[in-house]
Amino acid sequence: DAVTASEDAPPAPASSRWVRDTTFFLSGQTISLLGSSLVQYAILWYLTLETKSGVVLALATAFGFLPQAVMSVFGGVWADRHNRKYLLIGADAAIATTTLILAIMLWQGFDGLWLVYTTLAIRSLGAGIQTPAVGALLPQIVPADKLMRVNGINMSIQSAMTLLAPAVAAALFALMGLQAVLIVDVVTAVIGISLVAVIPVARIVRSDAAASYMTDLRAGLSYVRHHAIVLRVLGFFAIVFVLMAPPGYLTPLLVVRTFGDDVWRLTVNELAFGVGMLAGGVIISAWGGFHDRMRMLVATSFAFGILSICMGLSGDILGLPGSFAVFLGFMLLIGVGVAWFSTTVTTLLQEQVEPEVQGRVFGLLGIVMALAMPLGMLLFGPLADTISVEWILVLTGVLAVLVTFAMAYQAPRALAASS
Repeated sequence: DAVTASEDAPPAPASSRWVRDTTFFLSGQTISLLGSSLVQYAILWYLTLETKSGVVLALATAFGFLPQAVMSVFGGVWADRHNRKYLLIGADAAIATTTLILAIMLWQGFDGLWLVYTTLAIRSLGAGIQTPAVGALLPQIVPADKLMRVNGINMSIQSAMTLLAPAVAAALFALMGLQAVLIVDVVTAVIGISLVAVIPVARIVRSDAAASYMTDLRAGLSYVRHHAIVLRVLGFFAIVFVLMAPPGYLTPLLVVRTFGDDVWRLTVNELAFGVGMLAGGVIISAWGGFHDRMRMLVATSFAFGILSICMGLSGDILGLPGSFAVFLGFMLLIGVGVAWFSTTVTTLLQEQVEPEVQGRVFGLLGIVMALAMPLGMLLFGPLADTISVEWILVLTGVLAVLVTFAMAYQAPRALAASS
């Protein structure tokens, strides 16, 4: 397809303008992420402290991710047919409005898990629009040779904000309840929208612009199916994300059951992960990662598996006393690995996929993200009510190592097939 800039916005110059546009874009996304992180932590802690149930956390994860999978089917195509900036703004505005309504209902005395689940579902629908738009928009304003470093900077900035979020969320949650956290999220969304709104972003114009929605969708699926690298990366990403569910969502249960139900412990647990992601983003933005992106994926996945095993062994396992400090150390290192893995996947897809198809590819990535994590929680969440979270971490770590060896064997074949 022919790709040109529409009259919606002038094409971004290749000189200093991209730095300004990227700064505004990353700042807007980061501020919006801060509010979303506050809500995520507050809801997770609320459900953990109120129920101490793996089933409840599994249901919350399902409501928080499955709607995104459905919406990503539409969002990926929309990102290739419409101006990606306006999609981002519209989704953020819808999420902020829903969050405000929930806060008002809570103040009016309405409560119940169904309110939380409904809010998570609507926010997830917005994420289904945002994810492909963000992934496809960044290459429009950033030169190709700067993508890995900019993605690393993006990861660092977002991680720095998530370090602030647990402390702020804990203070607001403890002093004023969930409603205060929801209002802060609304305010940060308004600020984020204002920053993104000033960036000129061109709409991708394709020679097949008259194609129907279903034609676009089938073309995107066909593209992925016949692109050996993209297909294997998405499959590998899906499996690793399923295995990341316990470290990402069951560690609060481990902390409460093994080390104590103090809010500060939950906060420090999230801080350790955030510090690790910040460090990982800083390192990869300065280093640039391996030139061989597939090698980078394999290395980070293997490290995740080993660290997951070690984190499980650092808890109360086999009747031995656990060490909270050692547990936090492994949590920090897992944060580093997640930053490297996520940045590499995003950059690899941005480098490998043509601009006019990136929306649909990142839409599929959004579907993978939305389905993999709930699947992991549906598998491991109820299991956490039967066996200890420590054993689940050991199990997922072993599986991650085995999957990594399989990927390392298949990667050269994928590269050969795509060449």
